[in-house]
Amino acid sequence: MERPPQDAYVVDEWFQTEEQIALAANALYGGVWFDYQRSFLNIGDVMGGNYYKGAADPFWTLSVNQSTAGVSEAYNSLWMAVTYSNSVIENIKERTPETVSQTAKDKYLGEALVWKSMAYFFLVRAWGDVPIIESNTRLITTGEATSIYRNKKEDVYEYIVRLLTKAAELLPPQSEPGRINKYSAYGLLAKVYLTRSGVTGTRSQEDLNKAKEYAAKVIYESGIGLEENYRNLFRLSTGNRNAENLISWHWQAGSDWGSQNAIQADLAVVGLTGFTDGWGTWTGPSVDLQYLFGEDASYVGQENRVYDDERRMATMMMDGDHYDLLKRDEGGLDVTWDGGAVFASPTGAWARKHIIGNAADNSAEGGGFYDFMKTSLSTHLLRLADVYLIYAEAILGTSNSTTDPEALYAYNKVRERAFNDKFVPAVSINFDNIMNERRRELAFEGDTWFDYVRLFYYDEEDAKARIAAQERGYFSGDATAPAISLNSVHYVPTEDDFYLPIPEGDLLKNPNFGKDPVPYDFSQMDLE
Repeated sequence: MERPPQDAYVVDEWFQTEEQIALAANALYGGVWFDYQRSFLNIGDVMGGNYYKGAADPFWTLSVNQSTAGVSEAYNSLWMAVTYSNSVIENIKERTPETVSQTAKDKYLGEALVWKSMAYFFLVRAWGDVPIIESNTRLITTGEATSIYRNKKEDVYEYIVRLLTKAAELLPPQSEPGRINKYSAYGLLAKVYLTRSGVTGTRSQEDLNKAKEYAAKVIYESGIGLEENYRNLFRLSTGNRNAENLISWHWQAGSDWGSQNAIQADLAVVGLTGFTDGWGTWTGPSVDLQYLFGEDASYVGQENRVYDDERRMATMMMDGDHYDLLKRDEGGLDVTWDGGAVFASPTGAWARKHIIGNAADNSAEGGGFYDFMKTSLSTHLLRLADVYLIYAEAILGTSNSTTDPEALYAYNKVRERAFNDKFVPAVSINFDNIMNERRRELAFEGDTWFDYVRLFYYDEEDAKARIAAQERGYFSGDATAPAISLNSVHYVPTEDDFYLPIPEGDLLKNPNFGKDPVPYDFSQMDLE
């Protein structure tokens, strides 16, 4: 009974070479996050007002409760990412022999620290006060796993800052394409500091300065630039290892379940993928997001489309659009809204990001294995364009507007790519400009709701008012009728809506999660 297995590795035999450490770290780029994929959009974009799900969907109506489908899966998936990160960190420290170089150990320790930070960044922005778990092994051996308390969100942010600061010390300035490096850590630090700046109720200038400092490191020291063509960021052939993407989930579709990207199945419309997935026919990009792009689906036909901003077509498909990279075996896709056929939608629009198309499109992009609910398209969590806008907002700070040349440079870099020859540089920007630009740039990238959370920290009424003003309605009628009418709907959030509830099952396992959070004892941290 005590003999080691002959047909499988055990932990004492692993982490013995750099190759083994790399393989262990690879899971942090995909599999452990699998169950968070759907909530990635439900929280970031459905709650954020970018993606319509209808009056029966609690994420869309801001009525999420402890038993809402998806909440538990999201919560558990993020904790799985924390747990696996802890495992990689502990095993590298305790089991890796001296024959493995310190450079290699530092690199993968840094990657695991960044991924742990990312998991906590999602957790604290979505759930607020959450427990800080430095070591899962310690919790299990002490028997405290079901009796710990939540920690105050201010301490969670400080914990993330410390993790990322250490990661930046360990990571190399460059790594293999698609892997995290020093500037990935700097970029995430900038975003964390910007978010944390208002967590106490007023914006901290010290945190804003730190956000500016770390964003500047990425912008001016990393040597990377924006991808010239925005749509290339979201293609298999040009986006999966694109240098602009500082942190991404990298999926690998195969016969096994859980390592693939399944987002296309939720967003694509019937008949687009060649499989029986494609549930986006009954949902769609919100009317409010259309308006932000200057669009209105109630006006059909190509002559009524707005093509100035290239991000619009890369984000959403609308009546009259043509896509040469979809249905390539049929000469491309012409999008038509006829009010009842396969390309029907309650909002008159369909998602484009995260969509590969059919088998011919996947093959043309070199996508490899392709099946029902399975693609290998990467999901981007932090891009250089995001860092540019973080930089601009950090410089703006608490001012009403700014003409600071550095802020304008960053803001205009993002817009210049979007508008190309129609680009007109801004000479002054305010908070509304930056918020709207972030939404256009990062729509369907799981981020918009968290922009409102960041604002909510220091200006609750403004955050609630902005969401209440969103058009969350839908259209009636079809292209052959005399008119298409808007059924206007608005939802007014409460303070509680800005924090997701801890799942019912977790509260039953640990009643202390329902009690007031406690300060974290930072002496427990081990960053050496």
